[in-house]
Amino acid sequence: MGNPIPVKKTKRDYGIQVLYVLQRLAILVAIAMAFLPVSNPGRISDLLPKNRSLVASATSYTKLVEKCQLVLRMKFIEESVFIVLFAGCLITLVGVVALIAGGCMSVGNIRLKKRGNWFSLAGSAVLLAGVVVIYKSYLDMETCVSPEDVQPILSRGIYLFSFAGLLILCLTVALQLLLMKKECEEKAEIESKYKLFLMFLPFLALCFVFSYLPLWGWRYAFFDYRSGDVLSMEKFVGFKWFTYMFQNAATRRDIARVMKNTLAMSGLGIATSWVAMAFAIFLSEIKNSAFRRFVQVFTTIPNFISWVLVYAIAFAIFSTDGFINSLTGNNYDYLASTSHLWLKMLAWGMWKGLGWSAIIYIAGISGIDQQLYEAATVDGAGRFQKMLHITVPGLSSTFFVLLLMSIAGILSNGMDQYLVFTNAQTKSALQVLDLYVYDIGIGSQDALIPFSTVVSMTKSVISVVLLFIANGASKLIRGESIM
Repeated sequence: MGNPIPVKKTKRDYGIQVLYVLQRLAILVAIAMAFLPVSNPGRISDLLPKNRSLVASATSYTKLVEKCQLVLRMKFIEESVFIVLFAGCLITLVGVVALIAGGCMSVGNIRLKKRGNWFSLAGSAVLLAGVVVIYKSYLDMETCVSPEDVQPILSRGIYLFSFAGLLILCLTVALQLLLMKKECEEKAEIESKYKLFLMFLPFLALCFVFSYLPLWGWRYAFFDYRSGDVLSMEKFVGFKWFTYMFQNAATRRDIARVMKNTLAMSGLGIATSWVAMAFAIFLSEIKNSAFRRFVQVFTTIPNFISWVLVYAIAFAIFSTDGFINSLTGNNYDYLASTSHLWLKMLAWGMWKGLGWSAIIYIAGISGIDQQLYEAATVDGAGRFQKMLHITVPGLSSTFFVLLLMSIAGILSNGMDQYLVFTNAQTKSALQVLDLYVYDIGIGSQDALIPFSTVVSMTKSVISVVLLFIANGASKLIRGESIM
């Protein structure tokens, strides 16, 4: 059979494509506005926090009214007004969720597009209804007992969401009318070229919310901010806290010490990164499947144990009243000792993460062609020869990529382990960069949040630079990129 004759697109088809592009862009804008505090339609009073988005306002009534308790107790306004406001925010958010469903369905065939349009119509209508409810609560605030104490304001988010809702509604109605005469396929399905993208979309959303959206907090580095204050009322100081890192002698010494600890811990981890691969290789050579599964599960479970519980185990064994001292009759505090402290931390980290790290290599081993092992057996190769000449080369690419990623993240070795194992004697040797940021930003009474933000920013920039250097090294050495 020959290839199907391509259907020539008409001006009507191109018009539909353009309208769908505009609709999807409008939906994306509505989704973004739901997460941005500046476009929150629910902020209809100066008493409501400026840093709260529509999502936050619609998911917690307690948080919504936490700064309005005084006016509620004084009966300046009825609580029903805030209940209506919360309901309006929730309805608006439901409309946004329906728009997301409609937008995803718009990348399908004609039948699915038509179904998606109904979701978009419903979503835009619900969104507009939510905005109306929010506006109703604003009018109630203006007519309350003491509006000067409630401080009602008309949020710009009301206008933005109203415009977005009306635009999506009009575009969807036009699309539905244009698609009425289109023949529908028997089965509603998404076009194949969009399926993988939609599968990836939830991860992309999570990555944006938890990895990129928090970067908005970098603005704290440019203000003299103190915990509990309002950032908008603080003085803009430019690069003051960036220069503070180098002007203060005590700070320079602290950073030098912290960097030494960080590089030492990460260096030991990189130097022993081959252990997980070796463990996976030897584990795969165990012939008894039941025993192999037992070892794998037994060594993987510690990864899911909190570092707090790990320290509890260490305390029960190595403290002055622990098992070791009870057995030997000594009174030595192993946890407070600074002797070989970095190696101790390495040992605890390997015990906790060895089994989990080996899973990647076990998956790689299962992907090696078994015919290579059969051919080696025919040629008389022994078990160790096959491991050396087949398994290790087969895992070398995986090992190299993970090694380069470890080098790129050499400044990011976490803080949980070092936080729980830190005491007065070991603090100076265990304070790595992430723990240092926590200590100066949150863990002390004189918290320097702007300076901790600067240190975090510097670490992030250096990590990105190291990642690109590692990628360049990969291209140079292996001829392949890791990104």
